[in-house]
Amino acid sequence: MSRPPAYAGRVTTFQPARPWTASYAAGVPEDLSPVSGSLMDIVAASARDYPNAPALQFFGRETSYARLQEEIDRAAAGLRDLGVRAGDPVAIVLPNCPQHIVAFYAVLRLGAVVVEHNPLYTPRELRKQFEDHGAKHAIVWNKVVSTVQEFPADLEVTSLVSVDITRAMPLAMRLALHLPVAKARESRIALTERVRGTIPWESLVSSAPLPASHPMPATDDLAIIQYTSGTTGTPKGASLSHRNLLANAAQARAWVPSIQRGEGCVVYAVLPMFHAYGLTLCLTFAMSMGARLVLFPKFDPDLVLDVVKKHPATFLPLVPPIADRLLAAAQARGIPLAGTDIAISGAMALPHELVVPFEKATGGYLVEGYGLSECSPVLMANPVAEHRVPGTVGLPLPGTECRVVDPENPTVDVPAGSAGELIVRGPQVFSGYYGKPEETEAVFVDGWFRTGDIVTIDEAGFIRIVDRIKELIITGGFNVAPTEVENALRQHPLVGDAAVVGLPSDHFGEEVVAAIVVDAGTDVDVEAIREFVRGILTPYKVPRRVFVVDELPKSLIGKVLRRQVKEKLVALTTTS
Repeated sequence: MSRPPAYAGRVTTFQPARPWTASYAAGVPEDLSPVSGSLMDIVAASARDYPNAPALQFFGRETSYARLQEEIDRAAAGLRDLGVRAGDPVAIVLPNCPQHIVAFYAVLRLGAVVVEHNPLYTPRELRKQFEDHGAKHAIVWNKVVSTVQEFPADLEVTSLVSVDITRAMPLAMRLALHLPVAKARESRIALTERVRGTIPWESLVSSAPLPASHPMPATDDLAIIQYTSGTTGTPKGASLSHRNLLANAAQARAWVPSIQRGEGCVVYAVLPMFHAYGLTLCLTFAMSMGARLVLFPKFDPDLVLDVVKKHPATFLPLVPPIADRLLAAAQARGIPLAGTDIAISGAMALPHELVVPFEKATGGYLVEGYGLSECSPVLMANPVAEHRVPGTVGLPLPGTECRVVDPENPTVDVPAGSAGELIVRGPQVFSGYYGKPEETEAVFVDGWFRTGDIVTIDEAGFIRIVDRIKELIITGGFNVAPTEVENALRQHPLVGDAAVVGLPSDHFGEEVVAAIVVDAGTDVDVEAIREFVRGILTPYKVPRRVFVVDELPKSLIGKVLRRQVKEKLVALTTTS
């Protein structure tokens, strides 16, 4: 597929002021020097400076930076032998595990392009993304590899590498999984699956290392295709270059000058690395810091607390539900969280009533940030300082410019303090959607990226999100496109029409809620409808509640008015 035109970074004559820099925390620079090189330099520098320091920790087993670099070079050679070449998309379908980090950098080492996927996606969801990017090479968790094997013939993956994540666990733990007891057997089944007709991961990392003379990727080469939910539910891959991701990692480092690079830095990967937020802050940022990256295949507060006792997190990216559950579990088990220096929350609003007890328990900071997959993803964050402003998403990161414009005429700025659409530009902003020039054109205006979010900026530069143009639902830190869920609901034979909205939730930020229309007199089991949707979509997209209504409010041209639907459902839930 052709790459999108490079809209980001286009020079324009408009140079807005940056009032927010006066509100930066001490030690944070107003701007950064342009980045150069590639993402490969991140691991290479840490392997040079801290060869024997732990780069990865997985259920207690450690991998040094020198060993990590060697495994990357071996896996890259193995992928080259399978036919992977510069520019080829390579799909990665893995949970958080050491093999994920090795695969990520091995693909990039060849100048190829990483395409991250959620391993818990349904076959239909995963197939749509493969149809879009057309990768012929995939590195897949063995538990879900059959999903890729069952793709139609026109989507045949010629090189399918199967990964058993338990092989990265300590030997004692691997042996325990094979004990003849029910709990061990259940754990083994949950983590592994016998796979035939694939290439074992171990064969890649047993290859002779790729020679140093093999060409490195260039700074502006495409590095990652990161899928983001659009309002239409159609898969759109954000094209992120080495420059984009290097710049965002550098911006993150600049934002936390109190954290020193080296062995004292500990980062917890409790967020999935197939998500842009987890990828940047738990993978590229952590590796650039020479940090100990503690990997969790999924968030389990007890597993996290077991690590806290010996290696508290210096830097902890999370979402509010994770902070809430971790705090509750720590209090229940009597394990102190002291030593967790900086936690940054994203993907949904951070309640102030959670910040106060969390900061009291850790003695550190819990601040809110904001970003989008198209922006690598971090655009702004609250300062790690006493003058942070709860209820805002903070200040633009160094080198990031933003304006607030009229959504109907995005070339015109709104008056100071007024609400308008946030548009941004900076070194972390993507070039466009992979293979979708028209969609790319629609989200840029004179080189500025339209976020689709309505915001206000106060005099000190702090930004507050007040609405979303795109109507995405953010639940548990994940984006859900209402149209995608509506289309799934309409496939049920009893559902004539459907509208999906997000309603406030104490635990998920928002919860997915549906209103459906059925034929008069039809007796509907809403739980059966939810189960039907569960067979089509991944669990977090399934409506938590389904309401049967007589009709849906629509415009004169027949478009469902989701805002009115939301108001109606809010009224129903508050009176029921």
